[in-house]
Amino acid sequence: MFQPNLSHQQKSFFGFESSLPEKLLKALHKSEEYSFYEIIFRNIDEKKFSVLYSDKASRPNAPVNCLVAALILKSKYNWTYEQLFKNLSFNLLTKTALGLDSLADIPFDDATIFNFQNRLLSYEVKTGENLLETVFDNLTQEQIKKLKLKTNIQRIDSVMASSNIRSYSRLQLLIEVLIRLWRILDAEDKKLFQSKFSNYVVQSSGQYIYKMQSVELPREITQIAEIYQFCQENILSKYQETSFYQIFERIYTEHFTVFENKIEVKPKEALGSSCLQSPDDLDSTFRDKRGESFRGQLINVTETCSKENPINLISDVAVSRNNVDDGDVLNDRIDIIIDKTPDLVEIHTDGGYGNSRNDLKFEEYCITHVQTAVRGRQCEVAIEIKQTSEGAYNVKCPMQNADSVISGNKYKCLFDKEICNNCQYAGKCPAVQRKACRTYFFKHEDYLRNKRNRNLLAIPIERRELRSNVEATIHEFACRMKAHKLKVRTAFKTRLFAFTVAIGINFGRIFRYKASNSSFKNLLNLVFVQIVKEHSIFLIFRINFKFSQGYLSILNG
Repeated sequence: MFQPNLSHQQKSFFGFESSLPEKLLKALHKSEEYSFYEIIFRNIDEKKFSVLYSDKASRPNAPVNCLVAALILKSKYNWTYEQLFKNLSFNLLTKTALGLDSLADIPFDDATIFNFQNRLLSYEVKTGENLLETVFDNLTQEQIKKLKLKTNIQRIDSVMASSNIRSYSRLQLLIEVLIRLWRILDAEDKKLFQSKFSNYVVQSSGQYIYKMQSVELPREITQIAEIYQFCQENILSKYQETSFYQIFERIYTEHFTVFENKIEVKPKEALGSSCLQSPDDLDSTFRDKRGESFRGQLINVTETCSKENPINLISDVAVSRNNVDDGDVLNDRIDIIIDKTPDLVEIHTDGGYGNSRNDLKFEEYCITHVQTAVRGRQCEVAIEIKQTSEGAYNVKCPMQNADSVISGNKYKCLFDKEICNNCQYAGKCPAVQRKACRTYFFKHEDYLRNKRNRNLLAIPIERRELRSNVEATIHEFACRMKAHKLKVRTAFKTRLFAFTVAIGINFGRIFRYKASNSSFKNLLNLVFVQIVKEHSIFLIFRINFKFSQGYLSILNG
């Protein structure tokens, strides 16, 4: 049964705060953890999580705001679960962050926090909604509103998040799955099929392939294929209710094909990047980027970047398969980002986010897409396409320009042949040589791409470097992963990591901003007090009236 946690709103008379000396109490109230309690913990909407619990009268749940806040702290400080519980038990600052007022207060045990995550996963599978994403969105929207941040200009980048799985070769993966199939067989089946598995189950998959030579691999994979077919036809149907059934079925269909009742091994080239990477993680995909191999997920991060903002916050986080192009991820998120920040008019990305589908969506929303780099081969002759009216364009090359005319489902521009013949760029020109003239064909999508490629130079100089600072945000995610590898597995756990880290990053920026602002106000206080000491009230009124007004406006604003 769901029950909100309101105990933190009324401090105990015998709590540890009441026994602290005044100096330590002041230090506690200035601490990052106390600010976490004020900014994050108290603003977690527990009611959103009521759907995870029974509506019948039963034992109440563990405090949801404590569970969620603990997961955020764990990601923020990159703790293990052991470190989390150690700090919950003995660290007064951690207790303060979770609204606890007693040394004896332990709001949940290790089993409870794991069960809570399982409930979150089950609910996400059932509804498609990740409740921690809802927490991130609610907190961020409120923070942006309170700080009066502008969201009209934003930037986006991505980071690889590899799953905590072993890197298997193809043969080792096939053997590993056979070994795990053997483990779930009952005693009777193990006795019946001992001869089929005996070569593989006496050692680990890694030990089995360790002494094998490369010339032996084709023969070994053929033998493995025959065992797989035997298992599929004679064993597996008995274990359809087990979680392992899905793993074996997927491996079987991805690596083998049956033709005229004979099993054949698919060539290596036929295996896509979405094929199963490990029996421990069904979600991981493969991607090779700049010579590095990654098996896991991709985290895309969007944040505000207006120069008028005192600080900038992460506004959107998305976790996807890592073999999906950045541009496709952005295409799926554009509507969501617009829904969160409807005043968006300019977004900064690197070259990986540009494609024709995004160009059309950005045109629909009147958003300027600024790329700091352009992907793909560049035309050696500068061609500039401008739209003069709906369905009409003017195309300019280094020597001349011409208006477009419709040609079927395309547009074409006819360039003066004499000028073209004397042009130094004639050998590299993308326009097609015809008898009467040179003709340049294009579509509306080509105009949008051409416009996107010129957007960087069309904006003021001070905004051309806005994208670069998103690298620091990406580093804040990457530094919590050793060599881009998470401590967890599966897409759900990656999302859990991404949302909690994003909440922690935003909180850290807000805390530092408020702390620096507070220091400035303290400095003004000292200056003001010094003036009072050195001058009479009359002189203050006459000489420092304007200073006092400015001082008060800063304190109030």
